Amino acid sequence: MMRIAAFQMKAGAVDQAANLARIGNAARDAAAAGAEFLITPELALPGYGAGDDMHRLARPPDGEIVAKLALISLEAGIAVLAGFAEAAKGCAYNSAVFVDGRQEPVIYRKSHLYSDYERNLFAAEQPSARIVQHGGIRIGILICYDVEFPENVRRLAQAGVDLVAVPTALPTSDHAELIARKMIPVRAFENQVFVSYVNHCGADGLFSYAGLSTIAAPDGSLLAAADGPSEKLIFADIRPQDFAASAAANPYLRDLRP
Repeated sequence: MMRIAAFQMKAGAVDQAANLARIGNAARDAAAAGAEFLITPELALPGYGAGDDMHRLARPPDGEIVAKLALISLEAGIAVLAGFAEAAKGCAYNSAVFVDGRQEPVIYRKSHLYSDYERNLFAAEQPSARIVQHGGIRIGILICYDVEFPENVRRLAQAGVDLVAVPTALPTSDHAELIARKMIPVRAFENQVFVSYVNHCGADGLFSYAGLSTIAAPDGSLLAAADGPSEKLIFADIRPQDFAASAAANPYLRDLRP
């Protein structure tokens, strides 16, 4: 069993120092509540709405911003997954970094960029199964729009993950609730995995965010859900053995024909 925390966060656009401090406070609060893993939103460090400043804010994975995040993780005693703008290969990626303060950071780069806003700022990575192990749980990483393509979650499920962690930046819209409250539980159910979908809240000048952060179980039930648009931590206990009956009754992975 592993307790996870999802930080529905009001990030400030462009202010990486303030956003890092906010994540540090959340890491300490989550660890004090017994969580072993904290998930933050897409581009939580620069702020999703950083716009034309995004390339200036992009940092290498071996740079100071990731090192500071790793130190937060080590001092708080909790692994952290945080979205950041990554500088690599002469361009910028919409990335998420997993740190636990001990091992080398693990980087995932978003493969499915959403809208001209992202496509004008970032390079897209090839789809991949990026997996880390923590607290006895195998964790796959996706970012926002990636999870709306069922193939991406299926790839991770076939690779044997227990949990899919999804930093996101879901704007306010007439279909936001459908994605967060219906699509995410379906992704969990059709793959018999846990899915944690962690969004921004509030507004940053370019975007207004829906909140609606959600942690879904393999049987499609909601283990935790942010019930408002404000900043908050939500928690769930990840116990794959509790859903063995659901996996036996819904053997999609076993019955899938190549």
